Amino acid sequence: MAQMAPLISIVDDDESVRESLPDLVKELGFSSRAFSSAREFLESDVPGKAQCLILDVTMPVMSGPELWRELKRRGIQIPVIFITAIRDEALRARLLQDGAVACLFKPCDEALLLEALDAALRTR
Repeated sequence: MAQMAPLISIVDDDESVRESLPDLVKELGFSSRAFSSAREFLESDVPGKAQCLILDVTMPVMSGPELWRELKRRGIQIPVIFITAIRDEALRARLLQDGAVACLFKPCDEALLLEALDAALRTR
């Protein structure tokens, strides 16, 4: 029986990211599902199935870090890779200190993303 590719969930309010990042993730050998908001992700059947979450830091209504805290509150432990267009090293350091696998700047470098995904999947 063929092994399923790990499911990587992507939550980003930017449509261009939701269109391009899943293609890159697929090229790297993973399956993916993209969501336009934290609410859309939380209301889906994916939170308990995804092996990793690529999460935008800044989104309306519920930010990436807020979604991460909500998942933890619900007992859903999932490795998180944050992505952001904001080059804030203090924010990046805080997210990593809180346990994020990585915090990458947009646009995501393919090699850094693959390294982060490999690290995330090793923590599962």
